[in-house]
This record gives sequence, structure tokens and C-alpha cells, in this order.
Amino acid sequence: MPKRRRLTMRQLRQLLRLSADGISVRDIATMLGIARSTVQDNIERASAAGLSWPLPAELTDDVLEHRLFSRQGVKQGIRRRAEPDWGALTVELKKPGVTLSILWEEYRIRPFILKVTLTAGSVTCLEASSGA
Repeated sequence: MPKRRRLTMRQLRQLLRLSADGISVRDIATMLGIARSTVQDNIERASAAGLSWPLPAELTDDVLEHRLFSRQGVKQGIRRRAEPDWGALTVELKKPGVTLSILWEEYRIRPFILKVTLTAGSVTCLEASSGA
């Protein structure tokens, strides 16, 4: 699967203009050299953000990008789950009988796991407090 390429702000503005002019999604995709699904997705994003052509003159590229692509209710750079202790997981993976699948299943159940150990064929977990 090819890497996803982000549209330039110029392409986004042109997409919105062509859409407002009544050009079909297929024709817009052909004109801009992008997939139809990309055109549809960006038109849906614009309507959800309350944007229509002509765009306000004070709407800069940064503001437009923020309104189209920001996820509401999620702050930038903040994860929903705490990350595991990667050093401890590396050590655990070197132990016999421990697989990445086992560690992943344990992490999905309890994301605050510090250590997973195998004793007599069963998995035991030592949890850390959430720190809150």
C-alpha cells in the first residue's frame, strides 16, 4: 500500500472551489490527480467544519488545516493510554516462553503493566499505580 500523501492547502482550496461550482467528485479527482475517496473525505470534513466556498479572507492555511484535520476533544501529543515500559518489555521478551502476543494481550487488558513473568506456565502481572 502506498504511503498516504497529504494534500497541499492550494489543492484543498481548489477542491472546495470546484465542489462549490458543481463539478462532480470524479472530475475534481481527475483534475487534481487524487483519489475520489480523498475528494469525498475532504468535502465531508469541510462541511463538518462549517466551511464553504468562498472561504473567508482571514482564514489562513494554518487555521484551515486546524479546522479540517484536528480531532475534537483530543489534545495534540497526548495519548489516550499510557505507554508501557519499553525497557521492561524488551527484557521480558528475552525470557523463554514469552511472546509479543502474550505481552500485547496483557497490555490490552491492563495498560499499566510494568512486568510480565511466567511462572509454571501461567502469566502473572505486577501492576503499577496510575500515578494520579
